[in-house]
Amino acid sequence: MSLEKTDIEKIAHLARLEIDPDDVSRYARDLSVILELVEQMNQVDTGGVQPMAHPLQMAQRLRADEVTETNQRDKFQQIAPQVEAGLYLVPKVIE
Repeated sequence: MSLEKTDIEKIAHLARLEIDPDDVSRYARDLSVILELVEQMNQVDTGGVQPMAHPLQMAQRLRADEVTETNQRDKFQQIAPQVEAGLYLVPKVIE
């Protein structure tokens, strides 16, 4: 797929990007090369390839879910502007 200068200008406008008019032809050439590569990759037969979440067949090491800090809610609520029933009160922002 070959992109024209008008295509680049339209894409730049939609993306709200300012492109120097002298660079438009270079962008058109570079993006055309990228789109050709994507098209080439789309032609590869991947019918027998099983999708995977990770390239290695191993379990993810997770740390133990342990409490590492003390509960300081009362301390923090003492310095809060408004608190009621253990909750922080904030001004309404949606009308």
